[in-house]
Amino acid sequence: MQVGDDLAEIATAKVGHAGRFFDGTLSADVEFEVRHNPRIAEGRILVEITCLAGGQIVRVVASAVDDRSALDLAIDKFERRLRKLKERLIQRTRTADHKHLNDVFPDSDEETGDAPQIVRTKRFAMRPMTPEEASLQMEMIGHDFFFFLNAETGRHNVLYHRRDGQQGLIEPE
Repeated sequence: MQVGDDLAEIATAKVGHAGRFFDGTLSADVEFEVRHNPRIAEGRILVEITCLAGGQIVRVVASAVDDRSALDLAIDKFERRLRKLKERLIQRTRTADHKHLNDVFPDSDEETGDAPQIVRTKRFAMRPMTPEEASLQMEMIGHDFFFFLNAETGRHNVLYHRRDGQQGLIEPE
């Protein structure tokens, strides 16, 4: 959707303010989308913010009735994610005896639990297949994504469902 200059300035200022966790040198893509589904009255406007911070891709999505509310919700999520990323980066560089001396952000309202744990590992034989075969296989097993060995290129690829109902293919360079 096209946004006015005033909303673009507000989005730029708020994303810039959120960048304070990374010395203010943060560039982000902010996308606004209008959903035309009449069943979705409360979340008609969708805002997606994507940026590269600390070597990691940070992406948040929020929706609300109007564009400013959706932007505010997305900025709140964005700041929480940036704060959490900064905490993890700082904790990673500390030695074991200094890890809990100072809380980076003591007023954080999020739980400061450990990073997610891998609780299950799947192993399976991977036979080469074309992207079309992988698409059929993905539909047959009912997953949102499918990891496969591309018979055309000989490289591993990921096929996934996009939000617009189409499919996307991730290939390594």
